[in-house]
Amino acid sequence: MKDTLSSAAPVIEARDLNLVFQTGDGPVHALKDVNLSINRGEFVSFIGPSGCGKTTFLRAIAALETPTGGTLTVNGMAPDAARRARAYGYVFQAAGLYPWRTIAGNVRLPLEIMGFSRADQDARVDRVLELVELGGFGRKFPWQLSGGMQQRASIARALAFDADILLMDEPFGALDEIVRDRLNEELLKLWNRTQKTIAFVTHSIPEAVYLSTKIVVMSPRPGRITDIIDSPLPTDRPLEIRDSQAFIDIAHRVRQGLRAGHVWKVFGKSLVLIQRAGCI
Repeated sequence: MKDTLSSAAPVIEARDLNLVFQTGDGPVHALKDVNLSINRGEFVSFIGPSGCGKTTFLRAIAALETPTGGTLTVNGMAPDAARRARAYGYVFQAAGLYPWRTIAGNVRLPLEIMGFSRADQDARVDRVLELVELGGFGRKFPWQLSGGMQQRASIARALAFDADILLMDEPFGALDEIVRDRLNEELLKLWNRTQKTIAFVTHSIPEAVYLSTKIVVMSPRPGRITDIIDSPLPTDRPLEIRDSQAFIDIAHRVRQGLRAGHVWKVFGKSLVLIQRAGCI
């Protein structure tokens, strides 16, 4: 991890960002007044309850959703321009590999679409498969690999065209804890080797604290930022660091930020949870 991240120029910047979906039941305010800067080389995790706008924000960065207010820039340009400039790779919750293509064929797909030469495709596929520790598995099909290996192949596909930004939407959420821990370790090593800027959505407090240089805590809908935590954890992060007091203190602050978006009220004999930022 880098110790001078704060001096880097922002690569993703949101100012007073709002996003409202129009539905048959009326407008849904997914994001409200979001202000955030992500610097080059940072690992930024977004955490909050389901429906708080984490994925919506990631999709807005990727030009898959269109903000209805405020500004959002990626590498100093509009998200759609950044998409055309191939500024980012996107890793979804499911690996999304085509079962009829080999692992190498799946990783090769965006390179084929972008028109890379066959020799360049081969070199890039070999390089990123080695990077995610799947060297020698290129001729396997997705169904021949474990869930964790499939997700690593998905990451390799996102890295294949060497974008500077990696957007990751809860990529390990469906995996068991043992596999998830190992992939967390591997992702940190990958991040250190590639120096990518990573925006990472998660529901897991330990995962957010372990991976991140910055943790963005969000409230229930309408999605707001309740806290931004710059991690003081050292560069070397073995899994055992999760037992340290520093790790525990950060996790406690994340929980406090999550609770800040809720308020409990008593109605009669019932204790009812109400979204502080939403409608009562």
